[in-house]
Amino acid sequence: MRIVATKMLRDYWMRNPGAKAHLEAWVDEARNADWKQPADIKAQFRNASILKNRRVVFNISGNNHRLIVAVAYRYGALYVKFVGTHAEYDAIDVETIEMEL
Repeated sequence: MRIVATKMLRDYWMRNPGAKAHLEAWVDEARNADWKQPADIKAQFRNASILKNRRVVFNISGNNHRLIVAVAYRYGALYVKFVGTHAEYDAIDVETIEMEL
């Protein structure tokens, strides 16, 4: 899969160094994945939450951080919509949040 907005992830782990290794591991797994449908994601990340609007929530670092991506299955692309702490995640609307550029 191609990940759009990896700079957002790098910026986040610069501010939250404890998330770096976990996010890098997720990036490696996602880049090597070939997800064609939500079930493919669930098979690889059983704790991922599949939402409407092709969005998926990933628990990062033992659920200390949350990552929301929109998946374009047809194009093999993941669009980062949000990365933050669990507390920051609790304060957003997961279905409409957009990563600020």
